[in-house]
Amino acid sequence: MQGDSIYLHFGDITDSSRLNDLINQVEPNEVYNLAAQSHVQISFDEPIHTSEVVALGALKVLEAVRNIGSSHIRFYQATTSEVYGNVEASPQDEKTPFHPDNPYACGKVFAFHQVRLYREAYGLHASNGILFNHESPRRGENFVTRKITRGLARIIAGKQDKLLLGNLDARRDWGHAKDYVQAMWMMLQQASGDDYVIATGKSYSVRDYLDISFGSLGLDWSDYVEIDQNLLRPIDVSEFIGDSKKARNALGWEPKISLEDLAREMVATDLAHEGIDPAQFGF
Repeated sequence: MQGDSIYLHFGDITDSSRLNDLINQVEPNEVYNLAAQSHVQISFDEPIHTSEVVALGALKVLEAVRNIGSSHIRFYQATTSEVYGNVEASPQDEKTPFHPDNPYACGKVFAFHQVRLYREAYGLHASNGILFNHESPRRGENFVTRKITRGLARIIAGKQDKLLLGNLDARRDWGHAKDYVQAMWMMLQQASGDDYVIATGKSYSVRDYLDISFGSLGLDWSDYVEIDQNLLRPIDVSEFIGDSKKARNALGWEPKISLEDLAREMVATDLAHEGIDPAQFGF
């Protein structure tokens, strides 16, 4: 399947032979490994599958890159702020110790160190991007930001009355995926691989995101939101906030899209999905 300049190749991140075949066939200059089972709650429900995809999947891609024997391939590994867990240090940067508090994060820690090992042992141009939460209208509906904007749009459309959520006090460093993808690309344009935190440096709670999203339509979220105890995680990280000073200095990167603009974009998109013209709300 192909578009104007995109070719889709099908395979399985856990299938080493398929990955080797693809790397040999495509002969890429850059490889970006974004594959993951990345939902934290699902990682508690499916820890083995999550580990096979997140941890061993990353290692198999690295091996495929190494096996081709080409020194020109540059490799990017998507790491996550979840690797820090409930650490006392705040904000978190590249030197903050890892303390993963869920199976997904444990898999990402394994992958992070494999990237470092392949960089140091085999000389690969390999980089870890420790990306804090990055959102867009394409975010999966089981992630809280999209769950909120999707639920809001359905409430406006009369398709549901309430929005069920878990921990409203959890605080995250949310940015726009467009800004963060730019950072990924910038890492692979450097002379050598390295590890970088990508974050806005600002922390917001789920309540804050509700305020922005519902407030953009002149609504009070407390009239529509209910807490579902089944949505609370066995262990939940209270706050993430990243220090991206290294990336800003070394890459010249900085986030350009605010959380307010991000939330409004997501709300407008989900309203349109429900056949509602966002312009009637001033978008």
